[in-house]
Amino acid sequence: MKCGTVAVVGRPNVGKSSLFNRLAGDKLAITDDASGITRDRLYAKCNWLDQEFALIDTGGIELSSLPFMEEIRMQANLAIDEADLIILVVDGRVGITKEDTDVINILHRSKKPVIVAANKIDDIKFMDNVYEFYNLGVEYVFAVSALHGIGIGDLLDQVIALLPEKKLKEYKDTVEFCLIGQPNVGKSSLTNAILGTDRVIVSDIAGTTRDAIDTPFVRDGKNYVVIDTAGIRKSGKIYENAEKYSLLRAIKAIERSSVVLILLDAIKGIDEQDKKVAGYAMDAGKAVIIVVNKWDAVTKDDKSMQRWIDQIRKEFVFLSYAPICFVSALKNQRVQTLFEEIQNVYNNYVKKIKTNVINDIILDATLLKDSPVFNGDRLKIYYVSQIDKTPPTFVFFVNDPKYLHFSYHRYLENKIREAIDFTGTPIKFILRKKED
Repeated sequence: MKCGTVAVVGRPNVGKSSLFNRLAGDKLAITDDASGITRDRLYAKCNWLDQEFALIDTGGIELSSLPFMEEIRMQANLAIDEADLIILVVDGRVGITKEDTDVINILHRSKKPVIVAANKIDDIKFMDNVYEFYNLGVEYVFAVSALHGIGIGDLLDQVIALLPEKKLKEYKDTVEFCLIGQPNVGKSSLTNAILGTDRVIVSDIAGTTRDAIDTPFVRDGKNYVVIDTAGIRKSGKIYENAEKYSLLRAIKAIERSSVVLILLDAIKGIDEQDKKVAGYAMDAGKAVIIVVNKWDAVTKDDKSMQRWIDQIRKEFVFLSYAPICFVSALKNQRVQTLFEEIQNVYNNYVKKIKTNVINDIILDATLLKDSPVFNGDRLKIYYVSQIDKTPPTFVFFVNDPKYLHFSYHRYLENKIREAIDFTGTPIKFILRKKED
């Protein structure tokens, strides 16, 4: 299967973020006419011809002393290091500039395949400009308009053709879990405590871990792989070169895991960045455990733990199904409690429910409480079946999906969770209109 990473690079104000948004199918990047507005890379999953790849948006490369240019150039260099293929975006109306030449010189040194996207070609009168860009020494040049979607299909066809065949590392009969969280929350210390060895370097300096590290191990006769990741920083506080792609590595670790441990710092407390970090796991549809680390350093009374639980439930409403563990990685306290939870949420994550069981649950729920009138009518559920797991996914055959109110969606999910233990895992609904 084709997969890999594609970096979108180029000098400022040529439409890189617009092209990124077009390829990603969403407005994820800030676009502005002012040069240098994109200062931090963004990442997105893209799918074309049933092939998936990661897309990196970069700030412009410009070899000058303009504000942010040094940081932007470093970001682009790091994106180039991370990428399997590079899309160089140029202004098709302007033609080759000195900055374009500077950029292509950097790209040629990378030895990575390069596609030139001549952007802003939304009028046939500019088509003759496109041929000039072959002088940059590249084989593939495409006339595109990111704003209007012109030429995007041809560009993506070539991207897929040039991406390498890759296979993600797979482990059989193994529970793969990763640790995510802000820098210095204790991920590496907890990894070492889990493994019972100093497998990962631990330091008080935030951001010591630069990559995702896989470590297979066996505990109580069960196979595990723990994936330690670099800390996820706020975008405005990323200074060191190597940290600029730690977020991508962390996201890749989440995607390869079945269970995600979200670490919180018991000393610092909860902040908005913790919720953003947790959002990556939720968006990926992974089983989740919330772990409060450094519990040994907290001055406690008989209600301390409950206060923390209440606060977590308040701040992480979107992860109400996630169990909460309190540990001290440094003192190796309560670490053993994690494995019972990891195994439990993993079992729930791969759980398969018989069709008659899930239909009985939904029938009882609808008899107890009918759906509200929404968008002109009530939702009627004819039949339910589980079509997938990791996470458990249920398809509902209904009169019309548009009649489902979000509150009734929540009600049905709660009824399923009351009847079946789905602790730690999201459950997914798909509504399909039943045809007569």
